[in-house]
Amino acid sequence: MHNKPLAGIRVIAVEQYGAGPFGSMQLADMGAEVIKIENPATGGDVARQSGPYFLGDNDSDFFQTFNRSKKSLTLDLKSPEGRKIFERLVQSADIVMNNLRGDQPAKLGLDYDSLGGVKREIICGHLSAYGRDNDRAGWPGYDYLMQAEMGFMDLTGEPGSPPARFGLSMVDFMSGVTLAMAVLGVLVGVLRGGTGRDVDVSLFDVAATQLTYPATWYLNRGHETGRVPRSGHPSTVPCQIYRSADGWVFVMAMTEKFWQVLVEGLGRPDLLADVRFATVAARRQYRETLTEILDTEFSSQPNAHWMAVFAGRLPLAPVNTFAQAMDNPWLAQTGLLQSLPHVDNSQFRLLASPLKFDGNRPTGTGCSALGADSEELLLGLGYSAEDIAAWRSGQVI
Repeated sequence: MHNKPLAGIRVIAVEQYGAGPFGSMQLADMGAEVIKIENPATGGDVARQSGPYFLGDNDSDFFQTFNRSKKSLTLDLKSPEGRKIFERLVQSADIVMNNLRGDQPAKLGLDYDSLGGVKREIICGHLSAYGRDNDRAGWPGYDYLMQAEMGFMDLTGEPGSPPARFGLSMVDFMSGVTLAMAVLGVLVGVLRGGTGRDVDVSLFDVAATQLTYPATWYLNRGHETGRVPRSGHPSTVPCQIYRSADGWVFVMAMTEKFWQVLVEGLGRPDLLADVRFATVAARRQYRETLTEILDTEFSSQPNAHWMAVFAGRLPLAPVNTFAQAMDNPWLAQTGLLQSLPHVDNSQFRLLASPLKFDGNRPTGTGCSALGADSEELLLGLGYSAEDIAAWRSGQVI
């Protein structure tokens, strides 16, 4: 795709593993030049060694998932020479992002107090576990811990079963996207003549704000949202999974119109006249009875039948296995499968960006090998080949 919206924007990313890289990848997908700063002494981003599947030396399927279209510059930020190189790189950049522990950006000179004097317009984006301005700033933290502490696990699973986490690290991913949104917001101000600043996002804060309306209910009404059987909605009925002849189907009759479509498609218009199901409140009161009835009806046919009956008329989906989800032809039809050839796998594929510009998804490339872009970037900053050779021998880069 030509004319990507962030073409010409340079982002420096001091990052590793999932949350931070997922956020900066959104910027890379939109055309920003994202330069990963990787420590030459440790082998770079730890995700390069995250198994179980690897792509040659110091690269992995996991790493490529979060680092599409990025460049790699190996640099020891703690060395005096490395710091000077970093500050010259900052002069050419628009955004510096990191996902370090909250007490680290100031120590490494990645905050605006440290970099604003290098470039007035620089935007310093920080993604940490608990933030940089509180008693937990020095705490390490991960997605699963946020799910545990902020009640996500209490809300997940069947009533009476042990607490359960999401199958994916959605707090990490939401935090990365939130940081990407925030730095772009500041970038708009900078492009209008403003100055740079610090932008902070924490996993804890993002997890807390994802509690949304259950939090509002509790704060204002003291209502504790609990688990509902069959992954049901806390207030709307029917909105849950039901048994089908070959598995499970998720039905979301969120309006009276959809309720009518549902019972008519099932051949049970008599349910419309049943006072137990006449309103959402009544259906909520008789949820268990309605579940038994709808289980019986949906169990008479496989998911494919119900998809054909209700396609486009009722919000409904098969509850797929992971393999069924990945083999869903709708992924290919909508362009969500991207070929990203790799030197060690010419058929390497990833899920594409969810964004579309003028109807087209942005294309990308694999992330560079560790330090593969160092020479090009340093020459572009005005350093000589002799400088680069000396830094290599001294393990600065």
